[in-house]
Amino acid sequence: SIQRLIQSNYGGSNILKILYISPENTVGTMSLWKKAHEMKGNQCDFITMFQNQNQSDSGICLNLPLISSSQTYLRCRHWYYKRHRGDLGDYQEKEGYPPIWKPNSPLERLYFIIRDWIWQFYIEKAIKKYNLFDYDIYHFEWGIDLYRDCRFAKKLSKNKKPIICTYHGQDMRTRGVIKDMDKISDLNLTSEVDLLYKHPNIKYLFLPFETENYKVKKTVSSPIRICHSPTNRYYKGSDDIIKICRDLDSCGEIEFILIEGKTQSEVFEIKKTCDIYIDQIHNRGGWGYGMSSVEALSMGLVCLTELVDEYQKFIPGHPFIAVTKESLKKTLLGLSKNKKFLINKKNESRKWVKKHHGISKVSKSLYSFYEEKSWIK
Repeated sequence: SIQRLIQSNYGGSNILKILYISPENTVGTMSLWKKAHEMKGNQCDFITMFQNQNQSDSGICLNLPLISSSQTYLRCRHWYYKRHRGDLGDYQEKEGYPPIWKPNSPLERLYFIIRDWIWQFYIEKAIKKYNLFDYDIYHFEWGIDLYRDCRFAKKLSKNKKPIICTYHGQDMRTRGVIKDMDKISDLNLTSEVDLLYKHPNIKYLFLPFETENYKVKKTVSSPIRICHSPTNRYYKGSDDIIKICRDLDSCGEIEFILIEGKTQSEVFEIKKTCDIYIDQIHNRGGWGYGMSSVEALSMGLVCLTELVDEYQKFIPGHPFIAVTKESLKKTLLGLSKNKKFLINKKNESRKWVKKHHGISKVSKSLYSFYEEKSWIK
């Protein structure tokens, strides 16, 4: 096993030390991976670059300046990209196989040089304090290093440390892979089916989730309660979803709840009272579904989303109800009149998400990748 291989290489310990590096603990995924590795008897830590106010656990947070998920930061970035990429700005997808990140201007190149210089005063202190070169396996979320010039990852690579890059969607679609990271990455992973068509060397891995922590609402409300929880309205096609649902709500056919600007715990409390969750239409931010749908399925909500043919072939037997902008209203009206079908679908949803996204199942798949790579000689 990989544990025995590392034991022979690192002087007797049979405990793997695994480090995740991520800009933020998006929807708590880093905490889940930490728990998954610890369930296997290994040590796992994670570093985040900035605080996410909606997450309670930021791991080892570097609190780096000049990076944020605030609306002001995102609007400024979008404005800049509109000037250099066109009207879609930050939403403009890049071409390439894989798409490659490059500075859009000399000013942007200078920005990252200056940012790396500023960040070194935070990062180098953390490297010494937490012995960050002393781990066995490194996961780089979003495919990015602590530095844009990848100096930390390059040192790891020279020391023959296994490097994994995990891509979640926009990091590859609109930014592109960081060329130096892509060269030294030993394994690329994604939970987004469309990214399998954008990179010549990438593997699929379901997102982990603690399905056991959620209970299924076994009844159906009258009228049925439908929710939508976008992190980005453009990517989710939210304007069209909201208009259709509010029209039906005003007629008394359904009760619609838009969930925005809430903490993770607040989102959970609202979701668990609902019957149907609408993920996305238009496929602007990837195919299929995201972590919010995984959470909804775990609660037994019936999930609606737009599905392309490639996705349906890749994951057959899924519990999602496929919709488009044109079919959404008719589908919701049909479901509102068929509560028996909804109850059966709730149970089906729960079983499917436990089978594919359960934390033990997903960690088993990850460890199979570890063993296949045979990194330790």
